[in-house]
Amino acid sequence: MESPANFVPLRPMTKATFIASLDQAAPPEGISPYLKALWWDGKGDWQRAHDIIEHMGDDTAAWVHAYLHRKEGDRGNARYWYSRAGRSMPESTLDMEWSEIVRELSGS
Repeated sequence: MESPANFVPLRPMTKATFIASLDQAAPPEGISPYLKALWWDGKGDWQRAHDIIEHMGDDTAAWVHAYLHRKEGDRGNARYWYSRAGRSMPESTLDMEWSEIVRELSGS
């Protein structure tokens, strides 16, 4: 079966490459929607990050969603999403959690 002409496979990316890509105007092609949301958050666009992740229903999306609400300061909503993700709210800083999520999702 042939792939559609506009199909771009999700490509792995190291954490260092991901962080370096924040200097660009747009997220790298082919990254997962989870990383795309974190990329926009890393650029300071919380709303755009939330818009990407809010309608996804899997555990990984719930983790990113939880982090975003924790960052927003909505701890009650964050607790709900951490629970959906099967995680507890971390005691680490937001920067540390962002970095942990990127590391895990980038596989590096």
